[in-house]
Amino acid sequence: MNAHERLQALIDKDEIRELALRYCRGVDRKDPALLRSLYTNDGIDNHANIFRGSASAYVDFLESSFQFIQIGARYVCNHLIELDGDEASGEVYALGYHILPIADSRPIESFVGVRYLDRYRREDGQWRFASREVVIDLDRSRTVEHRGAKPMDPEEDLSYRVLAGEHFQRRSTNPVPD
Repeated sequence: MNAHERLQALIDKDEIRELALRYCRGVDRKDPALLRSLYTNDGIDNHANIFRGSASAYVDFLESSFQFIQIGARYVCNHLIELDGDEASGEVYALGYHILPIADSRPIESFVGVRYLDRYRREDGQWRFASREVVIDLDRSRTVEHRGAKPMDPEEDLSYRVLAGEHFQRRSTNPVPD
C-alpha cells in the first residue's frame, strides 16, 4: 500500500468512526432526521430481539419511543474496521444507559453492553450503514427511585444552543427544498 492509499484508508476509517458517533448523537439527542441520513437507501437494522427490518422502519420505531426515554446515553468503546474499496465492515463495542418510565411503577434503569456488527458502504460520497446487527452481551436492568428530569423536549436541548458546528445542529425532519 503506497502513502496515498494509506492516507485514504485513515480518512475512510475516521469517517466511519464518526458515523458511529453520529448514530449515538442521533439517538441520544432524539434526532430522527440525523439518524435517517446515516443509512444507505436500502439499509437494514437488526437490533437483537428489539427490532428487525429496514433502517427507515427502525428510525420510525425509535422516533415513536423517544417520548418515553427519560435519560439515554450511548458510549462508543472499541471500533475495529476493515476496508474493501467503497465497502467496509466493522465491529463496534458500545455501552448504553437508560432510564425508562414504567406505567404505575418505578422507572427501570437499564445498562447494556452491545456489539454492532456493521457493514458500511460509501453512497453519494458519504460512508453510511448498509446494515447493522446488534448483539447484546450485557443487560442489567433494575427498578430505581429516579428523581431526575422528565423526558427532555429535544428542542430545549442545551447542546443545540452551545455547540455551533454543522455536526451539532438538529436536522430538520421536513427539509426545505432548495
